[in-house]
Amino acid sequence: MDFHRYLLVFEDILHASPPSAPYDNAAYLDYAKLNWSRMSRWLKKGVLSEVVVETVRRINAPQHWLVITEPWCGDAAHTLPFIQLIAQQNTHISVEYELRDSPPFRIEKYLTNGSKSIPKLIIRDGKGNDLATWGPRPAACQQLYDQLKVEGADFETQKVALQNWYNADKGQSLQQELCELIAEVVSH
Repeated sequence: MDFHRYLLVFEDILHASPPSAPYDNAAYLDYAKLNWSRMSRWLKKGVLSEVVVETVRRINAPQHWLVITEPWCGDAAHTLPFIQLIAQQNTHISVEYELRDSPPFRIEKYLTNGSKSIPKLIIRDGKGNDLATWGPRPAACQQLYDQLKVEGADFETQKVALQNWYNADKGQSLQQELCELIAEVVSH
């Protein structure tokens, strides 16, 4: 599905009565509501760096970006808007969004340390060959997450710490990482 369709699916989840699984669990529905708000904010206020815009505009052959995600995913709420904004800078890029927990279950091919961590961005050439992958979160955010896990922080502590990290970072780490990834792909 394209980004517009993903947003419609997301909205349908928020307004379904009764909610379908896993959103029939109040916590999941609350996450989705928060994530809608966060995504909307980044789509309105997210600023792309000149470097990432210049780099993505150097792509001169068709690319297909596949993003595997779910509306309940907090990391996705902070990264998908920037991925979409970056992709919109070049008409050679088409973007497809796929739900992790629905067929075709492609996440199975793109595990992170054996887990189905999302979001996951797969950059492919025009023939469908994988060129690069990114995800589930920027490296510095991943380090924070790993540190919190080692410290035995509870889920609420982890959630707040990551939220604060994303708010302070404002998408800059993701943009830098994608800029490096795109530059590497373009140079090959």
